[in-house]
Amino acid sequence: MHFNFRTPGRILFGAGTASELPSIVSSFGKRVCVVTGSSPQRHDDLTNALMESGAQVLVQPTQGEPDTDAVAALCEKVREFGAQALVGIGGGSVIDAAKAVSALAANPGDMFEHLEVVGKGEPITRKPLPLIAIPTTSGTGAEVTANAVLLSREHGVKVSLRSPMMIPEVALVDPELAVEMPPGVTASTGMDALTQLLEALVSRKATPMTDALCRDGLARVAAALPDAWHDPDDMEAREDMAYAAMLSGIALANAGLGAVHGFAAPIGGRFEAPHGAVCAALLPHVMRTNIEALRERDSGSDRLAAYAGAAWLLCRTADATVDDGVSAVAELCGELEIPGLSAYGMGKQDIEPMVEAAAAASSMRGNPVDLTRDELRKILENAL
Repeated sequence: MHFNFRTPGRILFGAGTASELPSIVSSFGKRVCVVTGSSPQRHDDLTNALMESGAQVLVQPTQGEPDTDAVAALCEKVREFGAQALVGIGGGSVIDAAKAVSALAANPGDMFEHLEVVGKGEPITRKPLPLIAIPTTSGTGAEVTANAVLLSREHGVKVSLRSPMMIPEVALVDPELAVEMPPGVTASTGMDALTQLLEALVSRKATPMTDALCRDGLARVAAALPDAWHDPDDMEAREDMAYAAMLSGIALANAGLGAVHGFAAPIGGRFEAPHGAVCAALLPHVMRTNIEALRERDSGSDRLAAYAGAAWLLCRTADATVDDGVSAVAELCGELEIPGLSAYGMGKQDIEPMVEAAAAASSMRGNPVDLTRDELRKILENAL
């Protein structure tokens, strides 16, 4: 048994833990840049608490999913300010922006030297600025991962900036911050967490440690996601979703992902669509195709057994079959009103370029079975 396992140096989890931010920041220095979403006033209580503690604070709002130009501009502001630490408060896009800035502000130069797919993928060599990641959604697990997903508008694709040094110094996970999420965001981010847990569980790079995290997370999501969607104030459900999302990030950082995320990157680069909703639209079709391919080409695979274990958790019964697991995910997507990919403007004419892009995606290396181009096309046809 041989594997590596990485996670943040410190995780603080629980309702009300966001109040500990000033004492955490003080250990890194007085000058701190706070990266937020487009409405920074939502987090005035936290930024005011930082200033009252004696910190000099630069608040930098971001718009939508981070792209390379926006990150480059933000890096310049952080350097000019002389930030000694960063705080990322928001959803996965905000935390990804903060992670990218923490790394690139400390490693000046052309970021394309370090970007995957569209760049050279050269390693980050200098230690990033310390980052405290505070998620306000329960989905991406970005607070515990080693990469940042950025949109390269020039190339029309989302790519990763990746380094073990990019894992945040501190993940501060307060489920109370997720209560204000509207149902649509609860659904899309929650399905992102479910997808990450499932893909990491059946990944060819899974380990006993990631398996344990994925099983716990899937069991929680199966019950908590519908509850949080129907009743946003259900704190038990919010807590379980925040915890499961965090587990999904740790799992994917150590076990990789699969075909859902192989497709999600190029689709997200071409169409304006929430990442989690794209994953949800693809997930049951990828599951079904993977299971059929494993049965045909590797019927004794332990990855089929992993799908069986996932089905027991998703259906909450040991009588469930792998096909029942697929049905459970499809039914959950229906309950959460997840649309098909055509709702975001994708049509049959887009299938071929998306298949080619997905086939080259790094996430495909973790998929439990090598899929043919025809199988990849079938997935997209069914997901439209």
